[in-house]
Amino acid sequence: SRPKIPNLSLSSRTLTEEAKMSTEPKRKFGVVVVGVGRAGSVRIRDLKDPHSSAFLNLIGYVSRRELGSLDNVRQISLEDALRSQEVDVAYICTESSSHEDYIRQFLQAGKHVLVEYPMALSFAAAQELWELAAQKGRVLHEEHIELLMEEFEFLKREVAGKELLKGSLRFTASPLEEEKFGFPAFSGISRLTWLVSLFGELSLISATMENRKEDQYMKMTV
Repeated sequence: SRPKIPNLSLSSRTLTEEAKMSTEPKRKFGVVVVGVGRAGSVRIRDLKDPHSSAFLNLIGYVSRRELGSLDNVRQISLEDALRSQEVDVAYICTESSSHEDYIRQFLQAGKHVLVEYPMALSFAAAQELWELAAQKGRVLHEEHIELLMEEFEFLKREVAGKELLKGSLRFTASPLEEEKFGFPAFSGISRLTWLVSLFGELSLISATMENRKEDQYMKMTV
């Protein structure tokens, strides 16, 4: 008698379904974005991407302005975001001076936090927030979004295996509001993280700053 030939198409289909089920998350993390400036808008855009939405569920956004629905994403109040059982994670994308307060509120509410650089405007405050996150058993992650850009990935490929002997890094920006974004060197430090990520630890030799407020001119050299 002939041996039975297995139904290969059925087996393949079953294996595919099982593989898909094994990679799909058991539960999506509910995310709220706090602040809808440039960084917050990019976060919302990326959270709506199919690759992100497979694992993360964008619940809404928080803003001090009354904006209503943005790109089919609803606005919710800060109080509702803190209380909501749907919200597991807060993305903090506001001006730097407000990061510390928002982080503390969401950690106290038992939420995980992703915050755009810088976490806080002082080392002491950052340490306190790390300790709070540990006490609450929650993730507190500071992210420098510029290090995720395609331009930076291109630079990484260009300098692979090379050593930095001497060079300069220059950037221009609009006038900085110190009360919102911290002392001016915070912006400079954010650019130095490019060099550290590309070449490793750096040693400081000197640093100067020229500031002519009447001309809206500032130059930092490190």
